[in-house]
Amino acid sequence: MKISALILTHNEEKMLKDCLKQLNFVDEIIVLDQASTDQTVDIAKIYANKVVSASSEDFAKNRQLLAESAKGKWLLYIDADERLNSDNVQEIKKALKTKKYAAYFFARKNIILGKWLKHGGWWPDLAPRLFQKDKLLGWQGSVHESPIVQGEFGYFTAPIVHFTAQNISSMLAKTTKWAQIEARLFYSGRKNPTINILRVAKSLVSEFTSRFFGKLGFLDGQIGLIESIYQALHRCIILVYLWELQNGSEKKSRQVKGK
Repeated sequence: MKISALILTHNEEKMLKDCLKQLNFVDEIIVLDQASTDQTVDIAKIYANKVVSASSEDFAKNRQLLAESAKGKWLLYIDADERLNSDNVQEIKKALKTKKYAAYFFARKNIILGKWLKHGGWWPDLAPRLFQKDKLLGWQGSVHESPIVQGEFGYFTAPIVHFTAQNISSMLAKTTKWAQIEARLFYSGRKNPTINILRVAKSLVSEFTSRFFGKLGFLDGQIGLIESIYQALHRCIILVYLWELQNGSEKKSRQVKGK
């Protein structure tokens, strides 16, 4: 077996079908679901060779579980909201023949609120996606996971399309979820900075300035402005959640209610 396509999912019923249908060139499709509450698993069972469930949302751990479940000599990680075209497929097939590199990066066109953002830090957004299985030693990082590879990386020419944010509601829901996780990682790790209002305000201004002016987000027009504001807000929410953990706000609230 040459190549296995590996997909992590969580409530992806709107995006998963098209993702799986595009993988008709691979030898095996495996979906690892992270506690979806919609029709994701039912859709996956129609197209995938194997569907398994994850016991945690540790991305590095789950990507490793996918690798261990695969039979292919090559592993193609693909997210439910990522789309390949014929140029991508041809480059993948060529890589399988030449075996020149241990792994490959794709550039990604990030589609946010219906627009491809070329600035603000969103391009080329290189993502490691294709690996020789015996060269992939593992993954590290609970949220922003990265591969450990024995050998050199290659870079594909054709970008894939990433429908990363389709509406404001989904963006805010994602921020609420991942900001809490990132705050807990800060709180339990070596970097646990004391949070106060000045640090939060500086972070807001710094992130917006960096995105909108430093990385030329203003060239993407209104959506560039919205996205720069959103990223600054996301950064601040991480710090506010971290402040909550540092100050034991939940415990204090329960004590107030008990009086």
